[in-house]
Formats: sequence, structure tokens, C-alpha cells
Amino acid sequence: MNLATGTPALLVAVVAAALAGHAARRTRQAAAAIAEAEAARPVADADRARTALLGAVSHDLRSPLAAAKAAVSCLRSRELRLTAEDHNELLATADESLDLLTHLAASLLDMSRLQAGVVPVFPRPADLGEIIACSLESLGPRAEAVRVRIPAGLPQVTADSIIMERVIANVTANALRYSPAGSPPLLTARACGDRVELRVMDHGPGVPEADRDRMFAPFQRLGDTGTTTGVGLGLTVARGLTEAMDGTLNAGATPGGGLTMTISVPAASRPARAYRGSRGRREMGTTSTVRAHPGCSGFRLGSR
Repeated sequence: MNLATGTPALLVAVVAAALAGHAARRTRQAAAAIAEAEAARPVADADRARTALLGAVSHDLRSPLAAAKAAVSCLRSRELRLTAEDHNELLATADESLDLLTHLAASLLDMSRLQAGVVPVFPRPADLGEIIACSLESLGPRAEAVRVRIPAGLPQVTADSIIMERVIANVTANALRYSPAGSPPLLTARACGDRVELRVMDHGPGVPEADRDRMFAPFQRLGDTGTTTGVGLGLTVARGLTEAMDGTLNAGATPGGGLTMTISVPAASRPARAYRGSRGRREMGTTSTVRAHPGCSGFRLGSR
């Protein structure tokens, strides 16, 4: 072997092997760091969610609890001379405060079930008019102004009726909240291929396009003021429940100003029947009707 020519080649091979080993170690270290960061991400996300939750619910829990406590304390006091009107007003305050607490607990429970993927869903053919009737019934007298426009012969939807009621009530309550006086929300439906779309349209302030996806993130309260209640889970829960039924819930602009929420679910084969409604107003020139029935479930949901 010629040492004059063999030594440089040997040195090159040694250096190349050392560099390759160093590069391999750096690659393994980088991969380990990435894996560690990925493993820590769920913990960090959970910490952020927990911090957001505590910040969101602290005020919303404290206010109705304080109001209910004050009302009950006044009712139990032997030192206060309450008139019948005072008595009824205090009872109403306690009742409303407990309703708010119930809504808050239900929203948090719904959110936890959605995140865990354990929402029980039983889709079957159902009449959209009947579902809308139950949804509006759950909203009480304020839903009487809501306009409903459903065409005759609209296919039935394939959905879990109870969950669909909750979604519609949630979105409609949100529209009512932001609708100006004299311009109530409008509910319209149409068949679109193998799906049925329900649009809940309001003429409120609307939401900028850049913020519409953020509306559906937990703990978002776009456009709310300090006096409003709710932790910003309403639309998050509504979208999650809709997706659990193989549906979609998206936001868009209302022509002339406002927000339109579009709920899309699979269509069934049979057309829906028409119902005459006690909540909501039928639009002239259509055959849309809704009515309440004893099977309606009672619930109250939140806002965006």
C-alpha cells in the first residue's frame, strides 16, 4: 500500500464517518425534541383551555349565584315586610338566576362530551317543521316574532331530533339577541341535492368575515358587552352537535347586513308534512307552518 496516497484517503473516510455520526446524532436529537414538544402540546392546550375556562366562568357563575342567594335571603328574612309584588319579583329573580346556572352547567357538560367524543346520536327521518316548532317553543314568548319560511314538499331530514332542536334553538336565540327591534330573525329552508339547508338570518351588526371562524372557537363572545351572560360556548356546542349528525354549521353575511347561520344536514327520502305553528310567524306566499307538540323537549341555550 502506498502510504503517500492511502493516508489522505483514510483521513477523508474517518472525517466523513465522524461528520455522518454527528449529523445522525443531531437528527436524533432534533427528532426527540420535536416528539417531546408534540407530547407536551396537549398538556399546554389543556392548560390554556383551563385558564380560559376559569376566566370565562368566574364572573358568569358569581353573578347568578349572588343574585339567587340575595333573592332567597330576602324571602326568608323575617325582618323584611314584603308585598305580594316584592315576593313575586324575588322569586322571578331566583328563577332566572338558576336558569342561567343551569344553562352554564349544560354548556360545559356538552363541551366536555364533544371533546371526549361521547355524544349519543340517533339519526332518523324527521320533519324539519316539527323540529323548528319545538326549538321555538323552548325559547318562550320572544320567539313569537321569529319568521319561518319553509317550502311545501321539503324532504325530511336525517337527524337526531332532540339534538337538532338544541342546535336550532341555540342559533335562533343568538339571532334574536342581535336582531334590532322591528327586524326579527327569519328561518328559511331548502333542499340542496341530498341535503337540507336551514338558514337562520338576522339583520344585526354581523361579524367580519375574518372573525367568522373564530366565532366557533370556545370562550369567544364577539360583540358582547360586559353586561351579557354566557361563556362563549353556544356556537361551539352547536357546531359540534351538528357535526355529530354528519352536518355542518357555517356563518355568512345576510344580504343588506347581518349574519346568516346555515345548518346543513342529510336529507331523508320522504317529504316533510306541514304544521301550523304557535311560535313564529308564517311568511305570506309560502306553505311553511310549524306547531308545538307534547314531545318538545325543554331547554335553554346560550349565545355567541
